[in-house]
Amino acid sequence: MIKYFAHSTEASDKSGWQPLDQHLEGVASRCRDFTSRFGVESWGRACGLLHDLGKFSHEFQARLEGGRRVDHATAGARKAVELLRPGLGRLLAYVVAGHHSGLPDGGVDGGVRRDTLSGRLDRERVNVPEIQEFQSVLNSVPTDLPRPPISSNGFSCAFFIRMLFSSLVDADFLDTEAWLARDRAGLRGGYPTTPELLKNLDRYLDTICRCDTPVNQRRAEILAKCRDAAILRPGIFSLTVPTGGGKTLSSLAFALRHATLHDLERVVYAIPYTSIIEQSAAVFRTALGELGLTAVLEHHSNFQPSVEDEEDETSLALRMRLAAENWDAPVVVTTNVQLFESLFASRGSRCRKLHNLVRSVVILDEAQTLPTFLLQPCLSAMRELVAHYGATIVLCTATQPALRRAHYLPCGFADDEVREIVPNHQEFYEALRRVDVTHAGELSDEQVVRRVSACRQALCIVNTRAHARRLYEAMGPGDGHFHLSALMCPAHRAEKLSAIRDRLATGEPCRVISTQLVEAGVDVDFPFVLRAAAGIDSIAQAAGRCNREGKLPVHGEVTVFDPECGLPAGYFRRTADVGALTMRAFTDLLSPDAIRHYFTQLYSFEGADGLDSKEIVQRIEKDARSLSFPFREIAEDFRLIDNDMDSVIIQWDEGARDLIRELRHTNSPAAVARKLQRYTVQIYRRTLGELKAARVVETLADRFHVLSNDCIYDDDLGLCPEDPTFRNPEADIV
Repeated sequence: MIKYFAHSTEASDKSGWQPLDQHLEGVASRCRDFTSRFGVESWGRACGLLHDLGKFSHEFQARLEGGRRVDHATAGARKAVELLRPGLGRLLAYVVAGHHSGLPDGGVDGGVRRDTLSGRLDRERVNVPEIQEFQSVLNSVPTDLPRPPISSNGFSCAFFIRMLFSSLVDADFLDTEAWLARDRAGLRGGYPTTPELLKNLDRYLDTICRCDTPVNQRRAEILAKCRDAAILRPGIFSLTVPTGGGKTLSSLAFALRHATLHDLERVVYAIPYTSIIEQSAAVFRTALGELGLTAVLEHHSNFQPSVEDEEDETSLALRMRLAAENWDAPVVVTTNVQLFESLFASRGSRCRKLHNLVRSVVILDEAQTLPTFLLQPCLSAMRELVAHYGATIVLCTATQPALRRAHYLPCGFADDEVREIVPNHQEFYEALRRVDVTHAGELSDEQVVRRVSACRQALCIVNTRAHARRLYEAMGPGDGHFHLSALMCPAHRAEKLSAIRDRLATGEPCRVISTQLVEAGVDVDFPFVLRAAAGIDSIAQAAGRCNREGKLPVHGEVTVFDPECGLPAGYFRRTADVGALTMRAFTDLLSPDAIRHYFTQLYSFEGADGLDSKEIVQRIEKDARSLSFPFREIAEDFRLIDNDMDSVIIQWDEGARDLIRELRHTNSPAAVARKLQRYTVQIYRRTLGELKAARVVETLADRFHVLSNDCIYDDDLGLCPEDPTFRNPEADIV
């Protein structure tokens, strides 16, 4: 009797090979557990039993012994269609067919394209013998499947397929890992529970919470409201807290208490900027005490994770890297890009984490930064997570976008869908108001420099790297003059920010020219801020760096100006134009009414087409009646930001140089590269090509680019790829 295997090892006697029936049952069990959290455990079990049916073939068994590659996924997909009711079988077929290669496009019946689901179902690939083992598995497949948790639209159906797909891919990977890599598998799980984390957080907050100033008193009141609101049923919440109101820890307090009271499983904190992920994760680890080290996962990397060699990683580092694969940690700090692009991905590696969003609290920090051109699909995904997967969404910001359904936003939330955690946020805005905003009209660079230089301590924020550099160079060398931009590696910026904070604290001269990166959660406190014209949300963020602690005897001063060089084209110019209209309509530019007006006008200006410029939702709905979904097309087109960037490693200090030397000689560079993240700068690939052509960048291990010529990295300006003649950087917005 032939023995059928799922996976092979190097053992020639097949003693360590995984039996196929054990693998199918193991995956079915895990997948059933994952899908039980959204009420379709029988669907999960069916996926697990069907996914590797094609391995019951002589061709695949020969493959395990070195034969040619075999499509083993289509056989199970075709059986799903044969066994189940019309429609349901096709939903399962997507999941089974794509569990290795990724979710396919649906295609039309007849399969014009061979790689679509229809194309694959229409052709025979593997001859699976009708043996007893095979039949036994088929007899175990649940066929009376319940109606899936979906609404009556194609988007909801496609979302359900992705959740099933995520569950199967993760179950398949974990079962395989448990058989072939037991040591790695043993590092998974064992996290502290949300009640344990909440206990530590409460202890920390009670220690640091003070009411010694009016600002701290208001922060304590906001925290109390977040704690009280946690008892409310799961759903969509807004948390509108003025800048400086302590929303980061208050939102975590809401999330952990809410998760504990409603038996939710994790907190996912999504941030728009990679530059502050480490900072936010560090705040959470400190607040969660000794449990924070293993509970908090930061999922970001300038380098793609690799499993090349784990010998040089600590068990904690490896454990965190494994957790990044499927987000099974109790607190995940990630980016909006990682979250939303995964929700519309087709590859298994990107989708694998999605089932762990089920019964989670998802906090969208700085919710106003969701791009308008993809707002409709983003809102639709949030609605699905809440309606059918037991999640809670928190829209957390000082400048709450106007996301209520209206004629200008037909895809918005209904009035009763969103509950405000701090209902009297207008009162808190008035109490925490610490700045006055004025508009100075157009200012030349000379006038800007004169205004900054006239102040002992001042911050000027502009829209492009090139403008920041021009102003800094025009200001000239001086005591306490600083420049900040994303062309400085994180270690360099951290050093500069430390010096800036020290000078601000001691009252020494401190004049800073920066791009808008300083608005992204950077804790600095200036008496005077100049802001180049921008959207009102950006101006509000800039105002958050002015009189932040409310220690001035009068309000801080924020001045908005129109730069002589004009504004960057495209979306940025549109937000600035709408911001200018709002400035003319409101004397208090940062009031909740002004913010609401700004977003209302912005969404109206964009129009319905502009809120889904890639037609993501429209394309999903187009052939939904025939259950044909363009998963791969959508994954290719759903991009929150320009992906045309790459990392360059800067030899900033001796620590960086030591790591680069190690990178040159190690056989497994992945772990070393992760340590080098704080020494990297993101640049356009075109610029990278120019630097490589000029022989000022060398590439190690075929993927790690190191700046070899320090002459174009300046101690004040950071990387200067335009020196001497690389290109005009005017379009670089940071």
